[in-house]
Amino acid sequence: MKVRFGVSLGVDVGAEALPGFVDRLESAGIDSLWFSELVYSPAIDPVVGMAVALARTRNLKVGTSVAVLPGRNPVLVAKQLASLAALAPKRVLPVFGLRSALPVERDLFVVPEGRRAAVFDESLELLRRVLREDTVTFSGEFFSVREATIMPKPAGTIDIWLGGSSPAGYRRVGAYGDGWLGSFLTPSEARGAVDQIRVAAAAAGREVPEDHYGINLAVGDGELPAPVLAAIRKRRPDLEPTELVAADWTQLHRRLDEYIAAGLTKFVIRPTGTGTGTDEFLDTFVKELLPRQN
Repeated sequence: MKVRFGVSLGVDVGAEALPGFVDRLESAGIDSLWFSELVYSPAIDPVVGMAVALARTRNLKVGTSVAVLPGRNPVLVAKQLASLAALAPKRVLPVFGLRSALPVERDLFVVPEGRRAAVFDESLELLRRVLREDTVTFSGEFFSVREATIMPKPAGTIDIWLGGSSPAGYRRVGAYGDGWLGSFLTPSEARGAVDQIRVAAAAAGREVPEDHYGINLAVGDGELPAPVLAAIRKRRPDLEPTELVAADWTQLHRRLDEYIAAGLTKFVIRPTGTGTGTDEFLDTFVKELLPRQN
């Protein structure tokens, strides 16, 4: 199975720096660039960032890590994805999640009270259909469309990956997803997630490809600073932060071995924001991780 490493820098690369940064990724042969959906931040909007990156490159893949789907019209999302894929076939990697990781942003994605999971499921069903079928008439609880036609149809299939780190999320990946991108999980927990997704997919009469399991990981440049430790403890108070974030590249390599043994092959790597410059991070990324790809 193909092991691949992509880069996510969150808010570290703004609008002025993005074109040159993208050019450097392409020239270095890095597999993919991932845009986080952080509305109240300087981070570039994922769809806009993907368009810029795809227009400047011929090989670099681009993805969302992770975009919120419930609260958006899935037909309009399909139009955006199909347009990007028409411009850059087989280089568009959408990953969707249930809600924003930041509570302050959750009110931006409006759904009926208490029905976010149900909206997500129906959104995924409609999104997949309009991307794959010529004409779709659909009448659900939350969405209704008549003779929806999304063009241009992409060459090949746009795989829809999902986030999630709960039994309900794993069932959703099995039922609707083409892949899974986790976060803030130990290798042992990731192995359990893969097992649950496989069971859920089999129950739905589906199969998630064996090389479509991945995870977001962060790496530091030494000892993790207090703000990073506090943020991790807030997200996962049940674990020591060092179980989830590698303090340095040596530790990251050991952790990668464990995740690969757990069945994961796709990795999105970001710096912890401890002061390492973008150029230094990319230099180290190329030296440390590109030799590990197969």
